[in-house]
Amino acid sequence: MLVDTHCHIYKEYYQNIDEVMDNVSKNNISLVINNACNLKTSLEVLELSKKYENMYIAIGLHPDEISEGVDKIIKLIKENKGNKKLIAIGEIGLDYYHNKDNKLEQQTILKKQLDLATELNLPVILHSREATGDMINIIKSYKLKGIIHCFNGSVETAKEYIKLGYKLGINGVVTFKNCKLISVLKKIGLDNIVFETDSPYLTPTPFRGEQNNPSYINNIANFICDNLNISLDKLETITNQNVSEIFDINI
Repeated sequence: MLVDTHCHIYKEYYQNIDEVMDNVSKNNISLVINNACNLKTSLEVLELSKKYENMYIAIGLHPDEISEGVDKIIKLIKENKGNKKLIAIGEIGLDYYHNKDNKLEQQTILKKQLDLATELNLPVILHSREATGDMINIIKSYKLKGIIHCFNGSVETAKEYIKLGYKLGINGVVTFKNCKLISVLKKIGLDNIVFETDSPYLTPTPFRGEQNNPSYINNIANFICDNLNISLDKLETITNQNVSEIFDINI
């Protein structure tokens, strides 16, 4: 069974979360990691994780949301230190595509959350958009493990992240026309990737234009099987082992 390591299953996006999670179980997916972006969604995923056995969560402050401040998020994470469903700090990171005028503030808030991850011995789920150099320079100062969400970079960048202890999150982007990720995966090996959907965003081909959901993790996996000439069983085994190396969960 496969794992969706990054989705955003919120009431804001899905009218029937019961149906979404029921489809997860019916579609060869053992579990999902529901990622928060701010305080509101952190509180929401905490509640949802109590209801669904196959939902684990990551809590953090996304770089697009830093105007609300990080202190309440840090307090919430510390309060849930013993919660076995809280398995990572995320989605956190740097985004210079949407926000170019607050780079230093983004970096400061990222570092605060990385410090917390170090203190609590939690992995991190990192968002990096048009900020690769700064991201690598920052995480070099930490001995953490985690996932580089929505990786779509070069072989050289992939190797830098891998060397620092991170797996690469591969989602529906790999199926898009003119995407070069398959050639990157051939050179770095499948031992360094995990699957994610980023639902409700980044719906894979041939469903682009529709709302994404964790069930489409199968389309991503099958696309990679077809293009790398590997069986689904073998791909499942490899990627599930990769997930286990990052997170304290049984698959």
